[in-house]
Amino acid sequence: MQSLWMLVASFLFSIMGVCVKLASADYSTSEIVAYRGAIGMLMIAALIRFKGGTLKTRMPYHHLVRGGVGVVSLWLWFYALGKLPLAMAVTLNYMSPIWIAAILLVSAWWGKQRGLTWQPVAAILMGFIGVVLLLRPSIHADQVIGGMIALLSGMLAAWAYMQVRQMGLLGEPEYRVVFYFSMTCAVAGLLGTLIGKSFHATVGDVTWHHLDSKGIMLLLAIGVTAASAQMAMTRAYRLGNTLVTANLQYVGIVFSSVWDVLIWKESLAWLSWLGIAVILCSGLLATFYNAKTNRKPIPGDAISSE
Repeated sequence: MQSLWMLVASFLFSIMGVCVKLASADYSTSEIVAYRGAIGMLMIAALIRFKGGTLKTRMPYHHLVRGGVGVVSLWLWFYALGKLPLAMAVTLNYMSPIWIAAILLVSAWWGKQRGLTWQPVAAILMGFIGVVLLLRPSIHADQVIGGMIALLSGMLAAWAYMQVRQMGLLGEPEYRVVFYFSMTCAVAGLLGTLIGKSFHATVGDVTWHHLDSKGIMLLLAIGVTAASAQMAMTRAYRLGNTLVTANLQYVGIVFSSVWDVLIWKESLAWLSWLGIAVILCSGLLATFYNAKTNRKPIPGDAISSE
């Protein structure tokens, strides 16, 4: 049941996506990344002070690699959103569970992953079919480069998720993983804004924009939901079944579709509703299978004093 933390993460990420879409009208990608990271750092630091814990880590290299890969994936994701129709960009980015399954299958083939069966892999493929039905993407010749970038973003996201799980298995607590990733986002966003090399603008076009009450609320919501979602996601990958957790990520697109209907008054065709049903069924099947083959979870709390 620890994999169900991914449902919490997906819901929070969907709220973050709404806020990012609203904030992007007034702030550059670099600014949003910087504020997201800085607010996340402050939130985790306050949590550590309140409950105890330490930022001292024995895995600086792991954090550096995870942060670098995650930030690049994030930036490519924003770039793809600017170059592709939303349906295509989201579909390609949500292929990360497919890449996770591929990584685990290759590991199983070489004898590094034991006990891998076809049922959770089939559930992931079923979930992706649901994504395609929901979004019904199409791509044109002038969108090939953007499509490849979105695909690369999903691949890097899968790599980052596997690194998160590896650090969790090695005993690194969630709050520390999220703190150092938030710090990487803050530094990368700050540098991107200062040197004017954002993926959404040409050199020299990116500056710090004025913060009004609306902007402050949106950026605070982005930082808080992002940090909270990352905590839940990290816990899910650390304690839950990897493939089940990856499959539950698809539910995030259902949440996003609901926000589209409620906020932007988008209408969903019957194929879209069928896709939502397929996604939910794939998550239920994966969770049911995991409940039958559940292993004892790895002990550990989100905050630990070391």
